[in-house]
Amino acid sequence: MNILFLGPPGSGKGTQSKMLQDKYGLVHLSTGDMFREAIGKKTEVGMKAKAFMDRGEYVPDGVVIDLIRDRLSQSDCKNGFILDGFPRTEPQAKALDGLLKSLHMELDSIFFFDLAKEILVARLSSRRTCRNCNRVVSAEQLKEIPTSETCSKKSGPCDFYQRTDDSAEVVTKRIEVYQNQTAPIIGFYEKSKSFLRVDGSVAPEAVFSVLEKALKKA
Repeated sequence: MNILFLGPPGSGKGTQSKMLQDKYGLVHLSTGDMFREAIGKKTEVGMKAKAFMDRGEYVPDGVVIDLIRDRLSQSDCKNGFILDGFPRTEPQAKALDGLLKSLHMELDSIFFFDLAKEILVARLSSRRTCRNCNRVVSAEQLKEIPTSETCSKKSGPCDFYQRTDDSAEVVTKRIEVYQNQTAPIIGFYEKSKSFLRVDGSVAPEAVFSVLEKALKKA
């Protein structure tokens, strides 16, 4: 079961990836998480990526493609994966097609999460991320987390903060970049019989129900 998630930042791809991962044991491949790990380790590619991410811009194709190739070649991806955050452009989409063929893989389902810009800005600018486990919650959810709840990666509570690329100014730029560069690839994929447009503005549980029904038919 190999799945591709498409959609703007804040459309719910990460939340749905986690839900599918928990239920089906799929590997969640988020280029954002992979680059943040590289940034945390201060690798050369991580530092290159950080400069682009902090400005709300995309990391260059060559760097991303090499990262994806290495990750898909690892043994845990053979049982199924969710690709989230790549491709972002039509050249990347074509490169992914070639990469999957070379690895004898194919996409079984392609989901596009669609919702209004106003909702995206509100969601992302209120988002908080744990420095250690990368757990993401909204500012409102943060108020409801018990003080006794511990982080999955260290002793003690999660250390939540607002990422630089989640500030309102950078969020607006990220969405503009998405609309200019990424939105056109929807036309590239929507011709596929495995493509499905999903309303990303509804509750996560409702979105998950739509995905499950589609996966059973795939």
